[in-house]
Amino acid sequence: MLKLLALLDTTHVVRTNRTSRSGGHDTEGHGTDQGPWRDADQVERAVVQWVGWYNTERLHSTLDYLPPEEFEAAYYRSLFAPNAT
Repeated sequence: MLKLLALLDTTHVVRTNRTSRSGGHDTEGHGTDQGPWRDADQVERAVVQWVGWYNTERLHSTLDYLPPEEFEAAYYRSLFAPNAT
């Protein structure tokens, strides 16, 4: 894996991925601007930070621009709420 990392221009990869992951919006400030990384441990930390942001904080257009975690919580609350009818 270290050989692969040595071959990557991580600065280019970060810029490209930062824009493509967000549907064309810059995700700067979400732990993605750390490269180039020196070793696999730094890459792993950056990936964990990004996955945490992606799964809990990002706004998602399909979910009425709510973060996935908030949308899921609202969904489960609606299952146990008494019917308004």
